[in-house]
Amino acid sequence: MTACQGSVNVPGMQQRERLRIVTAFDEEAVTATSPPASRTRRAADRAKALLSGESGGAAVLVAALLAALTWSNAFPALYRAAWGVQLSLGLGGSRLVLDLRTWIDNGLMTFFFLLVGLEARTELDLGELRERRRLLLPVGAGMMAMAIPVAIYLAVNHTGPSAHGWGVAMSTDSALALGIFSVMSRRLPGRIRTFLLALFVVDDLVALLVIATFYSHDIRPVPLAVAGASFAAILATRTLPVRRRGGLVIALGTAMWAGLMGSGVDPVVAGLAIGLVTSAYAPLRTDLERATGLVRLFREQPSPHRARSAVVGMVSALSDNARLQHRYHAWTTYGIVPLFALANGGITMNAGLLRGAASSPVTIGIFLAYVIGKPISIVVTSWAVARLSRGQLRPPVGWAAVAGSGAIAGIGFTVSLLIANLAFSGRLLEEAKIGILAAAAASAVLSWTVYRTTALLPQAARNRALIGSTPPLLDLVGGIDPARDHVRGPERAAVTVVEYGDYECPHCSEADPVTRDLLLSRPDVRYVWRHLPLSDVHPHARLAAEAAEAAAAQGAFWRMHALLLQHQDRLEMGDLLGYAADLGLDVRRFHRDLRRRAHAERVERDIISADRNGVSGTPTFFFNGQRHHGAHDLDALMHALDAALAGSEHSRLLAVPKEQFCVLRLVARRYRARGPRRLLRPHGLELKAAAAGTRPAPGHLRPVGHAGPGRRSDVIPVLRETDSSSSAV
Repeated sequence: MTACQGSVNVPGMQQRERLRIVTAFDEEAVTATSPPASRTRRAADRAKALLSGESGGAAVLVAALLAALTWSNAFPALYRAAWGVQLSLGLGGSRLVLDLRTWIDNGLMTFFFLLVGLEARTELDLGELRERRRLLLPVGAGMMAMAIPVAIYLAVNHTGPSAHGWGVAMSTDSALALGIFSVMSRRLPGRIRTFLLALFVVDDLVALLVIATFYSHDIRPVPLAVAGASFAAILATRTLPVRRRGGLVIALGTAMWAGLMGSGVDPVVAGLAIGLVTSAYAPLRTDLERATGLVRLFREQPSPHRARSAVVGMVSALSDNARLQHRYHAWTTYGIVPLFALANGGITMNAGLLRGAASSPVTIGIFLAYVIGKPISIVVTSWAVARLSRGQLRPPVGWAAVAGSGAIAGIGFTVSLLIANLAFSGRLLEEAKIGILAAAAASAVLSWTVYRTTALLPQAARNRALIGSTPPLLDLVGGIDPARDHVRGPERAAVTVVEYGDYECPHCSEADPVTRDLLLSRPDVRYVWRHLPLSDVHPHARLAAEAAEAAAAQGAFWRMHALLLQHQDRLEMGDLLGYAADLGLDVRRFHRDLRRRAHAERVERDIISADRNGVSGTPTFFFNGQRHHGAHDLDALMHALDAALAGSEHSRLLAVPKEQFCVLRLVARRYRARGPRRLLRPHGLELKAAAAGTRPAPGHLRPVGHAGPGRRSDVIPVLRETDSSSSAV
């Protein structure tokens, strides 16, 4: 149903309190005097926050891997026996008997690859890859990031039984790599993760094709035909209503999996194929309003029939892709993938195995393929595509981010172990597992080193190295018209924040202190309000929006805007007339405008704009044309603002001298005797550091002679790293 987006985590009063600067002494005092229950609650909140994101999934996966290594070395016989237990599944006279590890690898992992396909389709429909021209670079880089590591592996293992395992050295574990990246990405631009995701999607797709083509044996045509017919039937069910589709797709998907299992093709391909054909789309406002109407009918006449209609209406407003990701993501991240690691990550370590692995061609080939082959292939391919296209196709990130992404792409675990189990057995399998684990650890360290070294660069060089010069795709259709939009802030601000809001939405009221007290107080931010009254759930919202426009006709929009958000429980006509009187407006004219609906067309124009931009809930924010996904509290908005500032600042900065990229010279300059740092500009003038203890406005690097508010015209402030988690005013 159309409703407020209830993702504000901090009430408005707490948000204003968090704007205060808290010293370390104050924090220690609060911690020391807090009751044990409060400390326990804070610890639980921190643990919940850790486990809620991608880093939580990576932590659970690493914990499962450590448990597997401990178990396999402490009780090796018990470890082998536990995963060798036979389980059977039968229907009528047919029975399928597999050991527990095979059920996990070929059964449960189907859901993991279902999520891979769903994420790939989401990127194609809604993400950066929706512009098909941008597919060329990640596809090319992803293909070469598999071909070159395979070539390195075969150069070391060109003969013998180890050559058959070339597929082990090609695939990145997207879940583990993204989890580790989320740990080190607190100050990195969000578009780096998008670039990584595009690479990993191609990687996973090709890896599954390799499994189906080269690691499937004794292909039987009849079961394969059954799988193909089941998949065709799944495609045909997309025209059916939601209430009839769910159970049918489950039955057909099971038949497809069984057909692939019987044909000799790895059945996890079924999950990937189903995910790729499940389209993703943003919910339409009309669908949400229809769902609201069904809920209202149930409220008026509660009955089982009305209840089911309301549920179906709400479910059908969302895409199948979104519903499936929500349903299976937690199970896959915290259950299936860690269980896979527990079943396959166990290696019985001993001195002889480690000595053999150190000189084993399998271990060495896998290690070199991931640690050297992946970064080199991604960097070289990205450079070649940019050069051959004459700059028309560049990476969406800077070259330091490309190198860091290439390094973290060397983390291979899930698919690599899956292929290793198909290609090897015995001693070779153990050596392959050691190579996979060693490469994952080394790649994580190498990626951290790249990003940590980049963080030592000056602000201008760091932005250039991380963000690059490719403009991001814009989600906001149409520009800002100061003559018609309600705008606060300088016209040439570095960041423009557009909010679609509803005066009766409580989450808009809770987000208002942040936008008013923080965003609007910065000289580098421009704020735009657009109306999106959700009349189906907020009956007074449309009238309140027209009242704001009636006040705007008398030059008092922002004062009325603040009053309406502060008094959301009093938006009747009499209340609105009282607010107009309090503001000193011409009440008779104000009342006449509301009665005649003189400004209904202006509100409707904003609603049409929201529909064009796929906005169906409030509040919805756009930062420099890019939609903000996530919470609307202080930390989330500050993080989005800092990212937008970094991108805007980078696009306007002067050329960075090449000598600033010399790490040795930079480190020597950074740790020399204390004093204001002086960075030389190309023509010899100096960038003077801002006065100690002050925070320069992070949205401007002004040319000499431009006098900003409160600045001397000959001073150019050096931009410092901003930290969204500790920003204070």
